[in-house]
Amino acid sequence: MTFSPLPLPLPLSPPPPPPPRHHRRRGRVSGFQLSVTYWVTLCLGAAGGQAQPAGGRTGAPVPGAATATAAASASASAAAAASAAAAASAAAAAAAAAATPSAAEADEFFRLGRAFFDQLPAALRGQLEFPNREQWDATLARLQRALEGDSLEELAALAGEAREGLAALRIVPGFEELADWLEQRLDEMEGAQQALKPAPTPRPIPQPPVRPGAPRAPVVMQPVPHYSLWLSRVRDRPLPARAAALMPRLRAAFMAEGVPPELAWLAEAESSFNPDARSPVGAKGLFQFMPDTAKAMGLSTLLPDERTNPEKSARAAARYLRALHGRFGNWALALAAYNAGEGRVSRTLAKHGAKSFTAIADALPAETRMYVPKVCALIETRAGVAPHAIAAPRR
Repeated sequence: MTFSPLPLPLPLSPPPPPPPRHHRRRGRVSGFQLSVTYWVTLCLGAAGGQAQPAGGRTGAPVPGAATATAAASASASAAAAASAAAAASAAAAAAAAAATPSAAEADEFFRLGRAFFDQLPAALRGQLEFPNREQWDATLARLQRALEGDSLEELAALAGEAREGLAALRIVPGFEELADWLEQRLDEMEGAQQALKPAPTPRPIPQPPVRPGAPRAPVVMQPVPHYSLWLSRVRDRPLPARAAALMPRLRAAFMAEGVPPELAWLAEAESSFNPDARSPVGAKGLFQFMPDTAKAMGLSTLLPDERTNPEKSARAAARYLRALHGRFGNWALALAAYNAGEGRVSRTLAKHGAKSFTAIADALPAETRMYVPKVCALIETRAGVAPHAIAAPRR
């Protein structure tokens, strides 16, 4: 699906410099510089999904922000903000045009990264060194490959940089919407790390002999790959801060569209229940709709942007999920299509002659392989409904 990105929110004045949390020698190009600029500028979820991915995606604690005094003139900060905003718009447009940017587009990515770096608190910026162009391009290629490909190893390898990038976004005022979105993507990267660890070999349990003619115990099937892993990850998580206020409204919207209300927990995986959450490529809202998909579902993306309206965006998400279920026949595939895109899922099913998510999971983007079991685990944990028990939409 063609992306129609929106400009990134950039602060209009320099943020207060926090006390440095990490001490690095100047001259070392650390993961911090690389991650901050990339996570702000790159198209996470360039795999082609409507949301994203999920576009519409907490595992680790996030460092908090601290405050101190600002250290730049108002005129200089306004110029920096204007320059960064222009670069952000150009870089986002480049991301929408192609998965692999041209030389001119790559220049815009690099320029945006430099502009964002220049807005960091002076006390923090003084400890760092902006990466050179060769380092920048190499990391850009690696990030694109990991996000678009089917390698859990490459997705897991992004976790460290994403974690530091998220910490930076939490420090710099004006980036909360992007941070809430990145928090969920980091969760999936950390899930990929966990999925790659060797599973312990269970100790065999002696079974009594089966008498001839006696009924056999039912076989418990894992609904989707990595479902048990995600159940263990989300089972003890506290409810997101906004969930108690929003979920009654979201459930009502889903029921009004004939979709099982427990699917409204999709908002936790997409946006951490932040109605203003935004991805670098323009997905926005509780359910992370891209502009084109939002319009197709009847939402206005003009001011006021209805993607940030909880009830309207929930009804649009329910309509979209109902359509995806009608096309693919089950919720696991519908969720995969919500994340990776209808075209990607349809082509993969046709290529493998398959009809289930389990049969094609390894051929889908690594992020989608984490996203589907994560959403299913959240629904069972929050609503007590196992994946196989989610009802079909009402016709």
